[in-house]
Amino acid sequence: MMLRIALLSLLTVWALTRIKAQSATFYPTHWFTGMKWNKVQVMVHEPGIGRYSSVVTSMPGVKVASSTKTEHPDYYVVNLVISPAAKPGTVNLTFKGSGLAAKNLRFPLKARRAGNGTQFAQGVTSKDLVYLIMPDRFANGDPTNDRIAGYKDTICDRQNPSAHHGGDIKGVMNHLPYLQELGVTSVWMCPVTENDMPWKQEPAGAISGYHGYWITNHYQIDKRYGGNDAYKQLTNAAHARGMKVIQDAVYNHIGDEHFIYKDAPFKDMINRWPTYTGSNHREETFYSPYISAADKKVMIEGWFTPHLPDLNLRNPYTANFIIQNTIWCTEEFGVDAWRVDTYKYCDEQFLNNINNALLAEYPKLTVFGEAWCNSVPGSAYFVRNNMKVPFKHNLLGTTDFPMQGAMLAAITEDYGWTNGANKLMGILAQDALYEDPSRNCIFLDNHDMDRFMTMINGDLNKYKMGIALLLTMRGIPQIYYGTEIGMVNDNVQGDGKKRNDFPGGFAGDTQNKFTAAGRSAQENELYDYVKALANFRKSSPALTIGSTHDFLPTNGGVYVYARKHGTQTVLCILNTAKTEKEVDMQPYQSVTEGFTKGLDVVNKTSYPLQNSLTIPAQTLRVLSLQ
Repeated sequence: MMLRIALLSLLTVWALTRIKAQSATFYPTHWFTGMKWNKVQVMVHEPGIGRYSSVVTSMPGVKVASSTKTEHPDYYVVNLVISPAAKPGTVNLTFKGSGLAAKNLRFPLKARRAGNGTQFAQGVTSKDLVYLIMPDRFANGDPTNDRIAGYKDTICDRQNPSAHHGGDIKGVMNHLPYLQELGVTSVWMCPVTENDMPWKQEPAGAISGYHGYWITNHYQIDKRYGGNDAYKQLTNAAHARGMKVIQDAVYNHIGDEHFIYKDAPFKDMINRWPTYTGSNHREETFYSPYISAADKKVMIEGWFTPHLPDLNLRNPYTANFIIQNTIWCTEEFGVDAWRVDTYKYCDEQFLNNINNALLAEYPKLTVFGEAWCNSVPGSAYFVRNNMKVPFKHNLLGTTDFPMQGAMLAAITEDYGWTNGANKLMGILAQDALYEDPSRNCIFLDNHDMDRFMTMINGDLNKYKMGIALLLTMRGIPQIYYGTEIGMVNDNVQGDGKKRNDFPGGFAGDTQNKFTAAGRSAQENELYDYVKALANFRKSSPALTIGSTHDFLPTNGGVYVYARKHGTQTVLCILNTAKTEKEVDMQPYQSVTEGFTKGLDVVNKTSYPLQNSLTIPAQTLRVLSLQ
């Protein structure tokens, strides 16, 4: 008996030793059964793996279709085919080579997540209100992860706008009730994927990767944010509240500490130049009938900055790596939608391919791309559109920068032929170029620009006009964290002050603006205004999925438009002038017919519609017609 116990103990120790001995890293770390993407490119990282010449597996339902040695001796590509009959388990990969002992590595195959399209991958639509968070600056829910031993940057200093401040995923999760009360339905965080980068020099000075856009490991959530487990907890908590999570992706580039650049399994996985060449940032190079091929090449293959190597998305290994990671994250973490950074800089065919792969796997999933464009044609080019152009994109929606500029112009510019309210009307008129403009994400500000309250110099009337436009216009509205309480910024050290900490999210804060008691009277006025409109919108089919009907601006800057769905009509009367206006209701009978009064959805005052309405200076009156 003792001998048997001793033997079992030895076998256990041997088995544990075998498990610990596997030093290989897989990209992806594992895959799933029952996926439509069942031809999986597994990139294996193991010192000296390149000495082997073949790979086999004996797992039922899984076969090695092909394998390729890379240009780097420590990487190997194994292409697996996973049949529908394959069961969750461990795929034993046996590497063989002349004169070498066989090497056995274990690749995990897991069961799929339940609830595709109902419990996750639900998509984000015009029915949603998106709240954009830079997690490092929102709230610190777990101070123990402020500094991670072994990371290249261990500075956490809230006094430095360019350093990490300690905000994390737990901090976001703790404040889901606050967001839900505000009327938010979807949370979009700037990238939470690992950014294990040292400080880098940029034009505005030295900066850390606190913002998340310098990815170094696509399969690891940054440990300063709480790691993979914290992210799963957040998506589960959000879904339990009926809320959604949008993941921020970067297809265009990586941080220069990423293995694809530092170790380069294949050198042409990166767009390389004889000397550093930055992108020209001009989207016109894609659709202009006159542009040179050289300019288009610089746009696509030029680097964003010297420390962000530009991915060659025409390389099949790079393309598969990014496509598989996006599918993997959707399945592993249960996200509902994607926002893609620097979308317009990527290879066009790759973009269509990754969108097709995502929608094949997750039919309700939505993607909106950041294409910071100078015009509506530029913006529409990168989505499904009605334009006659040389390449047709299949993206559902974009971050609508032309609309942002037009809404800002309407509330800040004097009325003119192409200025003020007429600019907004003119931008909306160009919606004819989009297949479906309601899929665009509209916003007043974000993490790359001045805060909205700063743009309007703290003007309360302009603030309310802007918020009302945002929440009554077509599209998917997005609020930047802190905009609901009128947070402002200065331009010290580049973008750092545009991404300031939310007061009350960190230990030692003297004010907690997550609560009414911690906010000033004006901050509560702003918060309550956003809350009233956001929650009305949530229950208003006219504002979420309704058609838009507008009238030419007149009367020195009065712009009238209506949103209609079924029996509900919401009438919006915008007076951009600095004086009050008497608005004759006769010209608007096509949208008011059958109604006798309009209820202001914010102040709950009822106004008769028969004759004229007095609209105060710089006011947008939102009326639910009755």
